[in-house]
Amino acid sequence: MLLKGKRFVVTGIASKLSIAWAIAESLHREGAELILTYPNDKIKKRVDMAGEAFNAVAVLPCDVASDSDIVACFDKIVEIWGDGIDGVVHAIGFAPAEQLDGDFTEVTTREGFAIAHDISSYSFVALAKASRELLKKRQGSLLTLTYEGSISVLPNYNVMGLAKASLEASVRYLASSLGADGIRVNAISAGPIRTLAASGIKSFRKMLDMNEKIAPLHRNVTQEEVGNASLFLLSPWASGITGEILFVDCGFNTVGMSEQMLMDNEE
Repeated sequence: MLLKGKRFVVTGIASKLSIAWAIAESLHREGAELILTYPNDKIKKRVDMAGEAFNAVAVLPCDVASDSDIVACFDKIVEIWGDGIDGVVHAIGFAPAEQLDGDFTEVTTREGFAIAHDISSYSFVALAKASRELLKKRQGSLLTLTYEGSISVLPNYNVMGLAKASLEASVRYLASSLGADGIRVNAISAGPIRTLAASGIKSFRKMLDMNEKIAPLHRNVTQEEVGNASLFLLSPWASGITGEILFVDCGFNTVGMSEQMLMDNEE
């Protein structure tokens, strides 16, 4: 019960396949109390299921595209946990579907670019602003999720790669800004996982197959493994870590060219 008595706010649960679900499951397993959020009524039933599964203290609406929604959500959290929280999990990313299919230069629009960065990157800063005083009371931490596409070009990931690069920069800037309050800020760069969000990327199944061939462990990472790594970063065991991007991808990020790629080319 590593986190007994600890309190966390978890955003981004969309289904049982969500990385956010696995994170909430890991936190709950170790004794943490949870408040879960949902962006709209369409997702609410799924988050309610998670709330029941993890005995959540509350399930609250929070559309991160709306500052007033974020404020209203954290006003409710203050009513429940006014003496502080131990962490906020930001597991949110979105770009319009047409931005994730085709040549980057051709398909990227001003509107699509703005939406991807607002929902996928700025929302993390917005949650940090809203939760700062609560986190300060318990010297808590912020955690977000990123992906290899932030530093390497991946087919059809397009503007989300730029948004994730922005998100990773915000991890470093927030870590510097909030460090004096004792608040840590980190990210996990997870390997590809079959989630609802990933299903919007063209040829995602092929990406999974290729990742499995290239990664040193010769397999893809699981939601549970990302959940356990998140547990570590949110726990007292990681008290000296901030501003970091932790890769949980079976080693994919370390490989430029794999033996399997050479063998396939010889064939």
